[in-house]
Amino acid sequence: MNFIKEQIKAIKNNDPAITSNLEVLLYPSFKAQVYYKISHFFYKRKHFFIARYISEKAKRKTGIEIHPGAKIGKGLFIDHGMGVVIGETSVIGNNVVLFHGVTLGGTGKEKGKRHPTIGNNVFIGSGAKILGNITIGDNVKIGANAVILKDVEKSATVVGVPGHIVKKLQKNSHQ
Repeated sequence: MNFIKEQIKAIKNNDPAITSNLEVLLYPSFKAQVYYKISHFFYKRKHFFIARYISEKAKRKTGIEIHPGAKIGKGLFIDHGMGVVIGETSVIGNNVVLFHGVTLGGTGKEKGKRHPTIGNNVFIGSGAKILGNITIGDNVKIGANAVILKDVEKSATVVGVPGHIVKKLQKNSHQ
């Protein structure tokens, strides 16, 4: 039940088009995450076939591909989710926003941790590709279609191919 409340809050906070709590049930982000929660349950118990079956069904129904092995924090919002890919060893913090076409992927056939770790309060624009076992810090903004192949420190804004920092919030020198 907490998950549903969290999703209603996340969707209402991030999408001005929503007009009611009931409307959340229609959102692909909500549906994909419900499927993910179920598939992740089976994945953690090593029922890999059923976990993948559920995630494949979710991908066909929503256009959002979340591997059941991924770890997702609270308040994830996927806006216009078509084409979003979240790889098996991805870790996503709390209050993250992903737009359509975002890939949290690997760079090849590495073993072990091979997908990104995304911090809290991160915004990732449409079409961005974050690839490999890298870390994106808290409060980062990644521009549309950016390709990120290296770690990004907290509170930065990154754009381009390859991604480069265009803005970095500085600590208050009076602290």
